[in-house]
Amino acid sequence: MSLRLSTVILPYLRWHEGGRSAWQRAEQLGFHTAFTYDHLSWRTFREGPWYGAVPTLTAAAGATDRLRLGTLVTSPNFRHPVTLAKELIALDDISGGRITLGIGAGGSGFDATTLLKSSEEPWTPRERADRFGEFVPLLDRLLTEDSVSYDGTFYSAREAYNIPGCVQRPRLPFAVAATGPRGLKLAAGYGQAWVTTGDPKLFETGRPEQSVQAIRGQVEKLTAACETVGRDVNELDKVLLTGFTPDRARPLESLDAFVDFAGRHMELGFTDIVIHWPVPDYPDFAADEKVFEHIAMEAVGQLG
Repeated sequence: MSLRLSTVILPYLRWHEGGRSAWQRAEQLGFHTAFTYDHLSWRTFREGPWYGAVPTLTAAAGATDRLRLGTLVTSPNFRHPVTLAKELIALDDISGGRITLGIGAGGSGFDATTLLKSSEEPWTPRERADRFGEFVPLLDRLLTEDSVSYDGTFYSAREAYNIPGCVQRPRLPFAVAATGPRGLKLAAGYGQAWVTTGDPKLFETGRPEQSVQAIRGQVEKLTAACETVGRDVNELDKVLLTGFTPDRARPLESLDAFVDFAGRHMELGFTDIVIHWPVPDYPDFAADEKVFEHIAMEAVGQLG
């Protein structure tokens, strides 16, 4: 099994002041996919520049030729499946069929509160899971059927037409981010890939070996979820988004460090490792650019 190496380019750069060149450089370096976050704002970037994911990916599609593009991840926090489907079909067409939709249940950050009235409370984890459980199957239908009518608990569609559909058939691939039983079932049923960032409870005080063991347990749960729906777990790509395990930025300190880190996770069955494009002044993503490019160009060959 060979590893695919991808990157995440945070959408904080003006397009003509570093944004365009980052996406083009990602293609030149040979990354398999370049993703971006789909948030209204994120962490300490909230009071600074932060651009929309879909327009950014549309621009990236016009600036590149071979590089796959995608979100990591989109969520129901501020998206509706009907309007999202329309945008994705257009984006898949513009890119020539190079889009992957990373999708998850969403978190409790700014995305969860920005659209709320002052009297409303953010969704609980269970409520986010409930919506996610309805969002994914409806989006699947919207991207594969010419016309969809649906009346659900959280979402509705009345004769929602999506012609001609995706360039990729039967639709663009879903990379489903999940660690809980309901999300893993969605990954097993609808995903072409599964995404994890590891166990968030270990980020602050855990050790790398504990993280590997926790992720091994997640893979075992994914396998069980696939068995429940009658699917071979090997049909799913397995994607690790780095930067959120106890290792933090250490795997990007040298080529050897990254090869060691990636090798330990390949042994768990991971097919894809995603690293963050260097972000100056953001400690966990502030990799040395020369080392980062060395990893991009050499690591996959060493991992064989």
